[in-house]
Amino acid sequence: MVTLDFRTLTVPVGIVRILELILTCISFSLVASVGNRAESFWTWCMFTWCLCFCVTFLILFLEFFSLSSKLPISWEDFTAAFAMLATLMVLAASIIYPRFYTCPSCSRQIGATVTSCLVFILYAVEVGLTRAKPGELSGFLSTVPGLLKVLEAFVACIIFICLDHPQYSSYPGLQWCVAVYSICFIFALLVIIFTVCRLLSLFPAPFDKVLTACNVLAVLMYLTAVVIWPLYSFRNNPRPSSCKAGVLCQWDNLVVISFMTAFNLGAYIADTIYSCRLVFFVSRT
Repeated sequence: MVTLDFRTLTVPVGIVRILELILTCISFSLVASVGNRAESFWTWCMFTWCLCFCVTFLILFLEFFSLSSKLPISWEDFTAAFAMLATLMVLAASIIYPRFYTCPSCSRQIGATVTSCLVFILYAVEVGLTRAKPGELSGFLSTVPGLLKVLEAFVACIIFICLDHPQYSSYPGLQWCVAVYSICFIFALLVIIFTVCRLLSLFPAPFDKVLTACNVLAVLMYLTAVVIWPLYSFRNNPRPSSCKAGVLCQWDNLVVISFMTAFNLGAYIADTIYSCRLVFFVSRT
């Protein structure tokens, strides 16, 4: 028997999700009213707003009808991971869309940008509301290391989007960097999937120790990539004169990858510090 849980709509996180639903709908409606575009960045922004709208609606629906507890997944981990992912995706859309598709007289585009920025704030608030507090029993993905795993996977996706096969296929050093991005991304994705699907017991060793060892390895691998990628990418390769201001070209993607590599290295270092603290200090007390 289905039970209606009106409390899910009146608690702070429920109110935040309702506002997210309304504002994401306004964002993609305003952009769609302007007309369809074939550019990949426009598609990314529309995909982001539509995905966030659909998943947030699904979360509200399942919780309102008390169906979330009947699913064979860790609901806390799923909602925490999605809130973090949505925060990052909407942040990217809120930067990309006004950069390429707005103008001083484009009222609907400006309105979509404003509502997108508000959606980003709301999802960030949701992350704060669902994040596990010190001493609180909760799912792994609602803890700081779990949220960092989502961040690491998202940054790797941005790197993959910017990769162009001819740019790295001729240099073994750049191929090594792509291997680093891929291996670390696969592990982060497996951790997220195993956590949400409650499969962590299948790990052949204690999960926290496996996580710490892989994080240390990822830091060492990203340390090589943060040096090798810009070294091979920009050596004898200045910015072409054909790359005009306000227009993204392939050379700019190399800069984005360099920055994201350094950013992800910082994320993995923070992840390693948290993991080592949990394994070597908290577990002993």
